[in-house]
Amino acid sequence: MRTVIWLVLLFVVAVVAALTLGDNDGVASFYWGHWRLDMSLNFFVLAALGTGFVVVSAVQAINALVGLPERAREWRALRLERAAQAALREALTEYFGGRYTRAHKAAQRALAIRDDAGGITAEREFQVLAHLLAAGSLHRLQDRGRRDDMLRRVLQPGQRPATPADEGARLLAAEWALDDRDAERAQALLSELPPGVARRTQAMRLKLQAARMARQPIEALHTARLLANHQAFSAVAAQGLLRSLAFEVLDDAHDIDQLRRSWQQFDQADQRDPFVAGRAARRAAALGHAGEACLWLRPLWDRLNEIGRDGRAEVALALIEAVEGVGADWLPRVEAAQRDHPTESALQCAAGAVLFQRQLWGKARRPLEQAARDATLDARTRRRAWRTLAALAREENDEPRAIDCEHAAAEIE
Repeated sequence: MRTVIWLVLLFVVAVVAALTLGDNDGVASFYWGHWRLDMSLNFFVLAALGTGFVVVSAVQAINALVGLPERAREWRALRLERAAQAALREALTEYFGGRYTRAHKAAQRALAIRDDAGGITAEREFQVLAHLLAAGSLHRLQDRGRRDDMLRRVLQPGQRPATPADEGARLLAAEWALDDRDAERAQALLSELPPGVARRTQAMRLKLQAARMARQPIEALHTARLLANHQAFSAVAAQGLLRSLAFEVLDDAHDIDQLRRSWQQFDQADQRDPFVAGRAARRAAALGHAGEACLWLRPLWDRLNEIGRDGRAEVALALIEAVEGVGADWLPRVEAAQRDHPTESALQCAAGAVLFQRQLWGKARRPLEQAARDATLDARTRRRAWRTLAALAREENDEPRAIDCEHAAAEIE
């Protein structure tokens, strides 16, 4: 097809030349001193075109001859570039294949080729990637000394990363610091990341691990909440993780002021969690502030129908621990819950404890007996119910019954 096109073009040129030059009777005359040269205009045009073609070809030939050294240098640089890229790809292949010694050697070879190639402009990304592959291989080989030496060639402390390769270097370095159980270094590396990079899922995962390792549960809780909002965990895993972190925060409180600060730092979602609120109420009651524990439990008690059976049981058991702080305003709430959930022994036990606390002994006996005889309740709650029944019997001057209740409590394992 190409040959046909060239033939058609050749015929077109021939026709145009015949039509243009065939009837041209012009003459071109040149004078030099006493000399005169006459030639046809057609010959002059063809000679001019030929001369121009010869001059252009000669100039191109001279330029090609003069540029031979530069082209040779570019060719050698291209060969070295391809060799360096091939070594880097080999390092990646060996690294992902688990052959870390070979990966380290290939990465070193890529760096050596780049260093020896004087004609190649050093690229920051290539240098960082090669150093990271070498450092990653040394990390897998537990050679921390040489790994840190490689990292020092890439990381510039105190300077914000300028390229994605620099960001990746800090993320990897933070991950390796966590593997070394060095939470402080990991947090320092993560703090150097730009805000946009620090909000990425991987960066927040590393931040969560560092906070937990450094025993900073409140920071870990906030980070885990962000990860849960980004759907980095399944719903069940996120809920379990957030609860465990909240429990750590509450258990680390050694006085009521610290406990209050921790509670105020919780998100509303954590404060509405019946298990977290129950743990906080128990902790407050243990520190001698049962009234504040009841204050934290009241919003959950007002919406018992929304938190599920397990949540109701947790809130009820926490209220039993904080029953000393129950006021008269709790009586209608407790009686309403007792009527709405007659088969849930934990709520019945909490109602009985509150009624006993308010000296309504006639109303307290039946829910306490129901809870004490329910084998599904934990042993501590059942023992407490039997002992409350013993105290109720003594208030009614029924010592034999009080002794029987004490024996029933003692027999629970």
